[in-house]
Amino acid sequence: MRKISFTLVIALGLIGKANAQTYQNLWIPDTLNGTTFNLTIKDTIKQLRTGNQTITGGINGDFWGPTLFINKGDVVHMNVRNNLNDSTTIHWHGMHLPAVMDGGPHQVIPPGTLWQPYWEMKNQAGTYWYHPHLHEMSTEHMNKGIGGFMIVRDAEEAALAIPRTYGVDDIPLMLTSRRYNANNQFVSTNVAYGDYLLTNGTSNAQISLPKQFVRLRILNAEIERGYDLGFSDNRTFYIIANDGGLLNAPVSATRVKLMVGERVEILVNLGNDAIGAVLDLKAYNSGQAFGFPGGEPGKSGEFGSLLNNIDFPVLRINVAATNANAITSVPTTLVNNTYWTAADATVSRTLTVTGGVPGPNSTPFAFDNKIFDLSYINKTLNLNDIEKWTITNSNVFGHTFHIHDVEFKIVARNGSAAAVGAHESGWKDVLYLPRSENATFVARFDDFADPIHPFMYHCHFSNHEDGGMMGQFVVNGTTGINNGKEKISFTIFPNPVKEKLFLSLSDTKKSVYYITIFNLSGRALMMLPQPEIQKGIDISLLAKGTYLLQLMDKETKSISVQKFIKE
Repeated sequence: MRKISFTLVIALGLIGKANAQTYQNLWIPDTLNGTTFNLTIKDTIKQLRTGNQTITGGINGDFWGPTLFINKGDVVHMNVRNNLNDSTTIHWHGMHLPAVMDGGPHQVIPPGTLWQPYWEMKNQAGTYWYHPHLHEMSTEHMNKGIGGFMIVRDAEEAALAIPRTYGVDDIPLMLTSRRYNANNQFVSTNVAYGDYLLTNGTSNAQISLPKQFVRLRILNAEIERGYDLGFSDNRTFYIIANDGGLLNAPVSATRVKLMVGERVEILVNLGNDAIGAVLDLKAYNSGQAFGFPGGEPGKSGEFGSLLNNIDFPVLRINVAATNANAITSVPTTLVNNTYWTAADATVSRTLTVTGGVPGPNSTPFAFDNKIFDLSYINKTLNLNDIEKWTITNSNVFGHTFHIHDVEFKIVARNGSAAAVGAHESGWKDVLYLPRSENATFVARFDDFADPIHPFMYHCHFSNHEDGGMMGQFVVNGTTGINNGKEKISFTIFPNPVKEKLFLSLSDTKKSVYYITIFNLSGRALMMLPQPEIQKGIDISLLAKGTYLLQLMDKETKSISVQKFIKE
């Protein structure tokens, strides 16, 4: 009898071990602080699962990139070097900045080239991100894992008693999924959804968090899938921020939908849990309304996935000891945002999602039946206008709409202000468009006018934007193209030069719009939008030799070229 019982215990133990979930510690991205950030985009490999390593892409690492901490009001300089074998771009998602610095499809960075945008940080404290945006290649480059968080801090956020110790009680979470082929390589063509969840690039992720309030900054970085997030015990949590930063007051919730490109910051109380207790952050994606991205029943094919139409965990939380100076309550108020209203708008526009109808004569998704064209400006806006846009999704499938440069206020859904969700009550740069619905937002297009480099609006499903579901707009202001004036004349000194190159403009009233440095074979090595020429151009990393400096002036947008020698 004892032998039978002992055998039974062993058998049950083996069964339990076979069925037990194996968790991996959540990877927390490294951080970079300051005003100058060196970012190298590269092809890499990473051991993501048993078997072959996976070819990935990363920024300064093998998957994803560092979290950039930036203070509002600082002028930030980005040194972005493309070490991929392909051209790419880096878009600063959610940033209010000049179009020439934005990193959309026009700001292509060739292989081996250094791109050096800079801007004053005007955004309020919040969770933003950066990612590739090369036309027809966004899905492939993002699927490799290229991207990263940007966390902006300001005085208003710093004055609040909320968690902000990065990696301890303030945790960034990037949610995405991947499909693998038989050799463990990512599948990025004809695939809307991955089969296996990656949280910060980690499969079956777990983290130990202190017994107190903790802050989760969550980004949906999927191709298409949406998430209906909540906790495994249905506990209440508090939404304190969305895309554009803090809300005026916390919003209590047990679920929050997060669509592609959207961010949300939540506070969850672990103070009533025992040390050693476990809790799952889950996606409650089963039984969603028709059109919900990832709600399809199929498990294979372009729109199938092993994660479709099921509930699944995205993070296992293990409750650990309380920290010193623990946050044990939620503020009743946060900041005092003053939002634009529909009554403030002086311009109204409409936009309609078209195409996507299946069948032999199917057409790609588009806005107003116009497929994206790099040379076509869809809309021309005036600087400082307050505009009201209504976007209608006439399709049976949901989409997310993202606009560059501005944060907007959603003022209505299907014509009703009351239908706007409490979780999306703050400043936004992405909104979800369910099937056969519309949404209206109001934004002011201030600070930046540029008739040459447009800003973008697009569906943030990367395969849809790659297929042409994008448009572009320019903001008219006091600057323009004046082809009736002569090209700008300039000299370079010192020449030859060792480290820093300076320019002298013959007309001191003119200014430089763009500088590109080429080698004699015509390969671009450095790209400098609106450079601060009074500070000089650092060419110390160039090899000795002869180079061409191409200058575009701001007023006429004409091109002038000078040769220089690097000693």
